[in-house]
Amino acid sequence: MHLSSRQDYVSISFAGQGSGSYNNSKQWRRQSCWRKWKQLSRLQRSLILFILVLLFICGIASYPSVTEHLRGLTGGKQDTASDSILGPFVPFVLPEPAKQGPPPLPELTSQRKLSNKRGPPVLQNRLQKKGNASETVVEDRAADSKKEGEEKGVISWRGAVIDTDEATEGTKNGENKEDSPANQEVKTSKDLESSWLEAVREAFRHAWKGYKEFAWGHDELRPISKSYSEWFGLGLTLIDALDTMWILDLKEEFEEAKSWVATELTFNKNVDVNLFESTIRILGGLLSTYHLTGDTLFLDKAKDIGSRLMPAFNTPSKIPYSDVNIGKGIAHPPRWTSDSTVAEVTSIQLEFRELSRLTQEPQYQAAVAEVMKQVHKLDGKLDGLVPMFINTNNGQFTHQGIYTLGARADSYYEYLLKQWIQGGKKENQLLEDYLQAIEGVKKNLLQKSSPNGLTFVGELSHGQFSPKMDHLVCFLPGTLALGAHNGLPADHMDLAKELMETCYQMYIQMETGLSPEIVHFNMHQGSTRDIDVKLADRHNLLRPETVESLFYLHRLTKDHKYQDWGWEILQNFEKYTKVSSGGYTSINNVRDPEYPSPRDKMESFFLGETLKYFYLLFSNNTNLISLDQYVFNTEAHPLPIWPSTA
Repeated sequence: MHLSSRQDYVSISFAGQGSGSYNNSKQWRRQSCWRKWKQLSRLQRSLILFILVLLFICGIASYPSVTEHLRGLTGGKQDTASDSILGPFVPFVLPEPAKQGPPPLPELTSQRKLSNKRGPPVLQNRLQKKGNASETVVEDRAADSKKEGEEKGVISWRGAVIDTDEATEGTKNGENKEDSPANQEVKTSKDLESSWLEAVREAFRHAWKGYKEFAWGHDELRPISKSYSEWFGLGLTLIDALDTMWILDLKEEFEEAKSWVATELTFNKNVDVNLFESTIRILGGLLSTYHLTGDTLFLDKAKDIGSRLMPAFNTPSKIPYSDVNIGKGIAHPPRWTSDSTVAEVTSIQLEFRELSRLTQEPQYQAAVAEVMKQVHKLDGKLDGLVPMFINTNNGQFTHQGIYTLGARADSYYEYLLKQWIQGGKKENQLLEDYLQAIEGVKKNLLQKSSPNGLTFVGELSHGQFSPKMDHLVCFLPGTLALGAHNGLPADHMDLAKELMETCYQMYIQMETGLSPEIVHFNMHQGSTRDIDVKLADRHNLLRPETVESLFYLHRLTKDHKYQDWGWEILQNFEKYTKVSSGGYTSINNVRDPEYPSPRDKMESFFLGETLKYFYLLFSNNTNLISLDQYVFNTEAHPLPIWPSTA
């Protein structure tokens, strides 16, 4: 065999101490190994290097399973315990000793954007970007959920992605389920919910601070002048806010108010009150608080005011007068007319019906049922739509030919549905009138704006359509959604979503991000913006209707964009209506962010309705005033759905 004459190495001998004898020094060993390595051919060396690299890669790949096996050997006791805790979103908690720190979690894109947009509730900061500020958040959530949700066994919940298979297996292997990325997302969402709820509580405390310091026991706070105004002299704001404080768990404030009701509130006063307003705010508020607390103090007060309002029904037609003196027991129409508004006489039924049920005294329910019976059979309707006025002498509609879902007619439609729900869905006449009215809205009042095609509800005046829409009409999305939830046609929910978008646009298209009282929609081709606002309509009264509907849409669809919209609106209330000394004020001009021109008045419904609906909107607890157990009156006071007698 011919051997190659090529030299693979060079041997060098160093003379010195100990030469010729065995040297076991580290330096000598390194040189000896190097000579042996150099003796190998290039092919052999390449093969050895390849094997080493392969072993290294295999070692890295097998490292997690090895560590899991080792961890399982030391943590086997947790395996059996974890198998029994498989409920959704309930984190598994390891025993306290020997808890290993989890590896750092990667920062999720959606979480990072949420913290910038929604963050801790620093309510004084205006949103940096004008327009639909929630779109970025919603798109991020959708993108994250879609990307991670492509894998099998994935549940997506408000940005949190939970793999049901891995969640079970990971627990069996002794992993700390609480530290998983999915549960970190759930925890983040829970923290966000808590921060928003606390922001509403803080807003209530601030409003209550102003009322307590400057208007205690009076009807309404004037926060700019640090004084008060009287309407009936019955502590309207305090009574309207009772159940809100209970729902928000503001115990100290509630006890203060309860003490005032017990010691100071009296209805034995020579004062005229509006039947409708005192029914929905005072009677409704007292009945609701009684049901939530079980305290008969509030039921006794409800009986007192209810009986004092009954003289209003002593009219030739049984259609009640608008005003009644609760001290003298004398009722009368307004000075300028013998008419009552249709909304007012048909939006007191929930309260008086409930008062009869609680007291077993039928006269209350009989009085309001007679009103509904007469309105049902009246001429002058247009496809179920009613005029705005009704005469108390002859019981006929007046000022016929004008149809609106705004002021003077709005809550008639709301109470048709809600009475049917309250009574256990048995009063078919109410349901038929409601369904006919909604079809009438679709046929006569529904249009789309230009250029963006917003669906809105206008008005009809003697056959002429007007693209005018009150903010009050924004009750309708919530009512439609509630009807769909109770088995009415599914297209009611579709319309609810379209109108909800429109009501939201009425806010974000304004420079302050707050809706005016009335808007006009453009319908002409070539329009540059959908919404116009006349100078006299630019005021905002801290109204609740849009927030109310956001609550219903979120509660019934679980779509969290409605919470995002509500959060944006709450921030704008904080920026443009908050008064530093306490309270919030209505404003005159939603188009002027530099000087919105405060009106120096905080309506009682801001505490009774607006903040309550904000709180319910931000809560993900569907049992907090369940819509299957309660129906809200038109002042946001929850009354129980009657138990079935079947």
